Formats: sequence, structure tokens, C-alpha cells
Amino acid sequence: MSQPTRILLSLLAGLAVGALLAAYSPQGALTAATWAQPVGQAWLNGLQMTIVPLVVALLITGVTATAEAAQAGRLAGRAIALYVMLLFLSAVTAALLTPLFLQIAPLPQESAASLRAALSGAEKIGPVPPLGEFLAAVVPANIVKAAGENAFLSLIIFALIFAFAITRVGHEARTLLTSFFVAVRDVMLVVINWVLWIGPVGVFALALVVGAKAGTGAFGALLHYILIVASVGLVITLLAYPAAVIGGRIGLGRYVRAALPSQAVAISTQSSLATLPVMIEGAATVGVPVAVSGVTMPLAVAIFRATGPAMNFAVAIYVATWFGVPLHATTLAVGAVVATLTSLGSVSLPGTVSYVSAISPVAATIGAPITPLGLLVAVETLPDIMRTVGNVTWDLATTIWLSRGAGDVPRDDADEIVSH
Repeated sequence: MSQPTRILLSLLAGLAVGALLAAYSPQGALTAATWAQPVGQAWLNGLQMTIVPLVVALLITGVTATAEAAQAGRLAGRAIALYVMLLFLSAVTAALLTPLFLQIAPLPQESAASLRAALSGAEKIGPVPPLGEFLAAVVPANIVKAAGENAFLSLIIFALIFAFAITRVGHEARTLLTSFFVAVRDVMLVVINWVLWIGPVGVFALALVVGAKAGTGAFGALLHYILIVASVGLVITLLAYPAAVIGGRIGLGRYVRAALPSQAVAISTQSSLATLPVMIEGAATVGVPVAVSGVTMPLAVAIFRATGPAMNFAVAIYVATWFGVPLHATTLAVGAVVATLTSLGSVSLPGTVSYVSAISPVAATIGAPITPLGLLVAVETLPDIMRTVGNVTWDLATTIWLSRGAGDVPRDDADEIVSH
């Protein structure tokens, strides 16, 4: 049984046990919640202790690897520029769509209040300071203090500056520093995998507390969360079709047929890497030579996660709304930038790991609590299917787009475009 499945089953079991206790023995439910709360909190603390070093290491190694790839050739440079632009647009789309979806289908107030009470340790980080103070605080005077206070935006700024500085030093120093942060990244991934290995225990304890205090309403609230986040991912996925048709100058039907095999593999494996051979074959069916797809597809799998910024930001906005954190235009704009950068850094990580490392900085930046992520990660298996399908759909679309820019994909004639 896979790790995500174990965690999901533990969540369902914990919610069910807590809800049954609440229905038939309210006092017993409170007693069980009292015992379970420290266990769940200890697991959450273990999860959170990895976030700061992991995020910094991921950003530094991600930026240095991206810079090296961009220098490898003109096509790689064009691809990376396109990917970064689309990642930012993905985050902006979430900033617009998620509040809209939450207005159309809001989380029931009773369920929201029950969940807030159940997650008693999940306090919002605090009010967003005025714009002037915010901008002044972005540049950290003390990076150690920023790390201790989970000031992720300041950490990201420092990590980016440090990473770009690494690319400017000599080969020996660059190799030494890059290897060091690769080692830090790998060690933290081992630690977080240990924490996730005992995740069923921690998630069961958290879910039992939520079920005991929120009752059956917790099931409906989690389903609502899944639908909202997955809907944002669905919109991002659907936008790949006009992007391929317009940017790649290809008929819609031709693109749909090329994308279907990779989408089927993505649903079954939930892995963009496993879908890579099928994506290259799909690109070949529309005339993209392997000389192009062999460069852009691996880059896309490693760097470009089109649904990542949107769905990560959607989670952060959802949690902020859930806990009554006000979201202004400036806050959302900064959150979109952070969502883009953290998505760029979370390359080739398992879904449960990238969920924590990519969303925590975004949530902290907009003032949302991080604690609920320990519960929500348990249902990430379902939105992760949408993430993977959207990613491979966009990977193929951008490959056709880039190849068309190089004059390698034959343009469909007008009759074919109309017919499809």
C-alpha cells in the first residue's frame, strides 16, 4: 500500500472514530481528543521543523540548476523563460479564481467554525503590515531571526540572492556550494520521509480530534476543499488547449488526440516523470522532432509544473478564508510571486513532500496558518491527480509552442482547424 493511501485511510478512520464518539459518547470524545491532540501536534511539529531548511535548499539548488540549463542552449533558455512566465500566470489565475469559487460555493459557516475549534493550535499568523513596513521587512536584517520567525518571503529573497551569487563565482566554489545544498536537500528529504512514514499515526490523531469536535461536518468540509482546489486545477488544465491551438498553431482535434495517451498515464501513475516517454511520443505525432522534445520535455518535467502555483496558492487562500484572514490585492500579488518561486524550487518531489514545502511559504506570506496543512495533506491524493494531468497537458502544449516558434511543427491548414 502506498504512503499517500495509508495516510488517506488513516484520515478517514480518525474522522469516523471521532464522529462516532461525538455522536454516542460526547464526554468520551472529549477525553479521546485530549489524549490525541499532543500526538497529532508532535507529528505536525516534526513536519514543520523540516520546512525552513528544505525550502532554502530547494530554492538554491533549483535556481542554480535552472541557470545552468538556461546556459545549455538557446532552446533551453527560451523554454525556461516561457515556463517562468506561465507559472506566474498560473498563480495569478488562482488569485482570481479561488476567492470567486469560494463566493459561489462558500464553506458552510458551521463546518468552518467547528474545524477552527478542532484545530485549536492553528492560529493565523497575524495582520499584514502596511505596504511601506512590509516592503522594508522583505529584506531581512537578520536571516537567522527570519528563519526562526518563519518569515518565508525574507528567506526566499535571501535564498534567491544567494543562489544567483553562486552562479557568479568560480567553478570550484560553485560546485562546493551547490553540492552542499544538494546534500542538505537530500538529508531533509530523508527526514521528511521518516516523518511521513509515521504520518498515519499523526494524521489519525489529528483526524480523531477534528471528528470528535466537528462531527460528520468534517467530511463535508474536506470534500468542499477538494472540489475547490481541484476546480482551480481543472481551469488551468483547460487553458492548455487554447494555448496549444494559438501558440502552436495546431488544430484542436489534433492536439486532443496527441494529449490523451499521456493524460491516461498521468491519471494512473500520478507522475509526470513516468509519463515522459508517452509525452515524447505524443509530441512526435504532431510533428515535433525528438531533437526538440528531447530538450523541452525533460526540462518541463523538472521545472515546469503548470498547476503547481495555482493549486498551491488555492490551498493557501482556502485556509486563509477558512480562518478569516483578510486578503487584499497587495497580499494576493505577493502570494502569487511566492507561489511561483516555491513551485519552481519544488522540482521532482513526491506529492506529499512538495505539498508541505511549496504551500507553507505561501500560506505564511499571506498570513494563513500552517497547521491545517498537516490534515489537508492526507487528502492530497485526489487533487494530485488533477495536478499531474494538468502538468502533462501543459508540457505537451508548451513543447508544441516552442517547436512551432523554431519552425519545426507543420501548421494545420485552415480547413483542418475549422473541422476540429
